[in-house]
Amino acid sequence: MEFLGTTQTASYYGSKKSGLFPEPVPTSTTQDSYQSYYLPGYRYLNSWRPSLFYRVSAVPTHSNEPGNMRICAPLRPPTVLPSVRSALYARYCPRDWHQANMVQFRGSESCRHWAGRLNADSLRLIQDKDQLTQQTQDNTGKSLGQRLSDIDFWRSELTYELEHLLTETQALETAKRRLECATDEAQRPLKVALECLYNREKRMGIDLVHDDVEKNLIKEVDLFKSCQERMRKLAERIDQQLGINRDAQHALERDLSDKNSAHFIDEKCYNLRNTSDSISFYHGVEKIDGTVSVPETWAKFSDDNIRYSQNARANSIRLRDETENTLENVSEEMWKQFTETNLAFTNRISETADTKNKLQTHLAKTLQEIFQTENTIMLLERAIIAKECPLKVAQTRLEGRTRRPNVELCRDIPQFKLVNEAFTIDDTLQTLKLRLREAQDTLQLLVLNKARLEHDLSVKANSLFIDKKCMDMRKTFPSTPRLTGYT
Repeated sequence: MEFLGTTQTASYYGSKKSGLFPEPVPTSTTQDSYQSYYLPGYRYLNSWRPSLFYRVSAVPTHSNEPGNMRICAPLRPPTVLPSVRSALYARYCPRDWHQANMVQFRGSESCRHWAGRLNADSLRLIQDKDQLTQQTQDNTGKSLGQRLSDIDFWRSELTYELEHLLTETQALETAKRRLECATDEAQRPLKVALECLYNREKRMGIDLVHDDVEKNLIKEVDLFKSCQERMRKLAERIDQQLGINRDAQHALERDLSDKNSAHFIDEKCYNLRNTSDSISFYHGVEKIDGTVSVPETWAKFSDDNIRYSQNARANSIRLRDETENTLENVSEEMWKQFTETNLAFTNRISETADTKNKLQTHLAKTLQEIFQTENTIMLLERAIIAKECPLKVAQTRLEGRTRRPNVELCRDIPQFKLVNEAFTIDDTLQTLKLRLREAQDTLQLLVLNKARLEHDLSVKANSLFIDKKCMDMRKTFPSTPRLTGYT
């Protein structure tokens, strides 16, 4: 038992059961796998041990020689003499003290050497990074300047194309108004020709014939309608082209507006310096990629807009040329047909044609066909009604067989036959109903034809009066400037 306050033995001395030399301290997995960090040049604190311990421990505990009068030191100092323990058993010798100092000196020199290298490298690093930062900033400024030049180039191109597009759009709108005016001017002679046709339909007896006058009138009506339709379709194409021009104009204006905004922003960024007041930290902004294009696609976007506008202008020019040619051709064709119709009217006033018997024959045939069509409709309706009961039987059988239990619910031959029968009857009903609708439509056409024939037979008496009245109506015709849409 030890007294309280006694100095404990050194940690390297070992346990009480140890002999002359302390047992080696067992190493653990944690100590093998983990080592503390030390600056270069430093050594571990336990890299040396005092040699005094080994010299004291090496003294033999027993001596058999009779002349040896030295008393061997015990394994540990007595616990009853704590005050003399330090004097009798020193932990270190002068050699250990000098060795520890040398280790400390070498560690200090190594640390100072490492710090000196670190300071020199840091200064070089600072200079390199300053040069790199300045060079990067200069390159970025040059890139912004080049970007501003590119934006200015595309802005000028867009502005130039937009001006030409607006001019072409105005010219195309003028051509559209001319087409609309020409279409309206052709409406009055068309009404006259139609009125002549309607009046000639009032002729009675043998005077109602499909003569040259009627042919020319029909041709004239068709020509007027065709010319109006051509001009109307051309106006619709022009209207569509105007929409395309407006789309191109909108794309150019939007692109030009974006270019102006981008130029303002890039110019502001280009003028920023390290001493500017408006600079600030925006942490993480370099990690956010909100771009939607690359320089190739950016330039291609404006180039596509300009090409789209150029194509629109080219199409507009072709439409304007086509409008001019159409107006000239339409005016010439209408004047030529108007002259031929008047000449036919002059030659046909004294002539008549007997078509009353033919009209009556056609009327009788029409009535007979109406009667046969009505009988056909009645037979079709009866046939449809007759097919409903077989369909009900087949569907009822199929519905009853769906209640067969378990495995008896078999897709057997009767099942196939019943399904086929139901589909066949249903297809038959659909065919008959379709034929019934066709017969009803045919009956409506026959009734319309019958009314038309009866009307022709009732108005033939006034044929000569009608032809003279038509000639009085055809004394005036629009002038060429009106037909071409100038007035």
